[in-house]
Amino acid sequence: MKILLVSFYYAPDLCAGSFRTTALIEQLKNNSDLEIEVITTMPNRYASFEAGAQEFEQIDNLTVRRIALPSHKSGMLDQIKSFAAFYKQANKLVSGKKYDLVFATSSRLFTAFLGARIAKRINAPLYLDIRDIFVDTLKDVLNPKVTFLLKPILTLVENYTFSAAKHINLVSKGFEGYFVYRFKSASYSWFTNGIDKEFLRTEAPVESELNDSAPLTVLYAGNIGEGQGLNTIIPELARLAGDKYQFKVIGDGGRKAALVEASKGLTNISFHPPVNRDHLIQEYLSADILFLHLNDYPAFEKVLPSKIFEYAAVGKPILAGVSGYAAEFINKEVDNAEVFYPSNHQQAITSLNNLKLSQTNRDSFIKKYTRTNIMMEMANSIISYGDKK
Repeated sequence: MKILLVSFYYAPDLCAGSFRTTALIEQLKNNSDLEIEVITTMPNRYASFEAGAQEFEQIDNLTVRRIALPSHKSGMLDQIKSFAAFYKQANKLVSGKKYDLVFATSSRLFTAFLGARIAKRINAPLYLDIRDIFVDTLKDVLNPKVTFLLKPILTLVENYTFSAAKHINLVSKGFEGYFVYRFKSASYSWFTNGIDKEFLRTEAPVESELNDSAPLTVLYAGNIGEGQGLNTIIPELARLAGDKYQFKVIGDGGRKAALVEASKGLTNISFHPPVNRDHLIQEYLSADILFLHLNDYPAFEKVLPSKIFEYAAVGKPILAGVSGYAAEFINKEVDNAEVFYPSNHQQAITSLNNLKLSQTNRDSFIKKYTRTNIMMEMANSIISYGDKK
């Protein structure tokens, strides 16, 4: 069986989409009866981070073709240009080819749309993996006038895309209400994000009090965009927390400048560029508290950030500014994690002070959400839809 897999991000890029897709490919390629072709991009998640990668790779039953994108940052126009280049080149690469199944993983809709276009053209089943609700999110993050102009067009694209799918996987149960009642022709599954092997410890965490003689390090590592809304919470939280805490921010994104500006004059906040995964894990282990935040937008009440799984795996206390499904998930599944409402500084400082400053054994969580197990099940699901052609 020949499978085309379309993903805007893939190893060695640094983002949740890359980690998820790479883990899935690791499972799919174990099946020698499969011929897998990946169409993706050269590493591009952060303009400030470069990772070497080849435009063409072929190892056994896996072929990877990476498309070079125009230089860009995180602005809307740059993202449109980047996707237009990806769309054009991807269609050229698959021209005249036949596949038994098209799989596309997408957070911003248009990679899913590209998968739908290709699947329609070659009359192949389409399996979508959806990591965000793009149209629902736009109304919260864009100017209302821009949203008014774009939403009718994007709704048409959304309807075309999801109506073309044979099967849709949703990474968050919070997405169920949006999709299942709109797009009834597809079947659904919920293979979530999970914990990659790099984050799995060889020994169970040992309960021990952390050293609090020095300032406690509160670490955020990841994208710094409108969705995270860090500029609405970290500066004021740092002021309230005082010298007892040192806030360390690792990453880049479209709202980093706003965060840096809002943090001027504060000596207990430091900023650092993106790092590779090995370095990132060491940063997690060196921190006292791991921090997560989503902006106070209704669309984000449905999401389940992949960062939760990474943070939980290393056993550190977690401070999370989330609402909706993510808050429910953390409260139910993650021990020694305090949740506060997004951008609420007073709740945040109270939650911060309520954390137990010790290593936490989360073995049951790790066993339940190990990425390898989740992706193994998902790989079997994908193969089954190719067999149904």
